[in-house]
Amino acid sequence: MKAYRLSERRACNVLKFNRSSHRYKSISKRDDTSLRMRIKELAESRPRFGYRRIWILLRREGLIVNHKRVRRIYKEERLAVRTKRRKKLTSQRRCLPPRASKINECWSMDFVADRLDDGRKIRALTIVDNYSRECLAIHVDKGLTGIEVVQTLEKLREKRDLPITIITDNGSEFVSKAMDFWAYQSGVKIHFIKPGKPT
Repeated sequence: MKAYRLSERRACNVLKFNRSSHRYKSISKRDDTSLRMRIKELAESRPRFGYRRIWILLRREGLIVNHKRVRRIYKEERLAVRTKRRKKLTSQRRCLPPRASKINECWSMDFVADRLDDGRKIRALTIVDNYSRECLAIHVDKGLTGIEVVQTLEKLREKRDLPITIITDNGSEFVSKAMDFWAYQSGVKIHFIKPGKPT
């Protein structure tokens, strides 16, 4: 443009160069350090959560962030959930819950499996109050999902107050999206333990 005294339009036309590219000014990258650290903390405490469920947790904490940005950081930090695993992993970091000191403070949930006379398998969801050792509910079916666990808890809510904490193992029904969302909405903390090792 200086050498031949051409306008920007003519110079870009000769070079077949886009004018918007010529006028582009780089924008300084925003600082992702704090967000990156929080994503890593959530991924560490809930190893079975993908980027979308971590994004939901960030939104619950009040962080307004695009899911694409979370996905980019998630991939850069190599936090992808392993598809093949030898043992079940918890969706939260394990620590011993405090002992129940009153009724409705802490419940435990687990599944019991059995067979009918004709050989068909059945499963029973059992819910127990840890303080009184009272069996609060037993729901029996051929197969139970996370939604059915939530429905059982909702029926129980009609009769008594919900606890502060529910102790479970990390079975697929208990780490499901339905259960996670119900616990968040109800203000109940889910404490995960190793299968077969209640505390």
